[in-house]
Amino acid sequence: MASKRILKELEALVKDPPVFCTLGPVAADDLFHWEATIIGPPDSPYAGGMFLVTIHFLPDYPFKPPKIAFRTKVFHPNINSNGSLCLDVLKEQWSPALTISTVKFISCCSHADLIFCFCFLFTSQEF
Repeated sequence: MASKRILKELEALVKDPPVFCTLGPVAADDLFHWEATIIGPPDSPYAGGMFLVTIHFLPDYPFKPPKIAFRTKVFHPNINSNGSLCLDVLKEQWSPALTISTVKFISCCSHADLIFCFCFLFTSQEF
């Protein structure tokens, strides 16, 4: 079930790619391990930066949230020392109705903040 769901979400990302980043599986034969490269948004403290993020889907996805971590050192109150995102939507507020395919990186013009360029605007979709 997880593979089918992840593949469907990947197809949605290909149709409507996010702004300020690239995102997708590390290898064609492994849908469970993704990488994202985020370009620091203009007019933000992160302008000119390039940030690597790993995304690991668990076998029971979408019933469990993906594990997401910055691999590039980032100083932000919502990123711990291991690079993991500390957001309730990726922990106790996760719902199977939320999808990675609806990831839209928020324009940092409004927040001037890298984490919210990467913060997920999860929306419900029917699968």
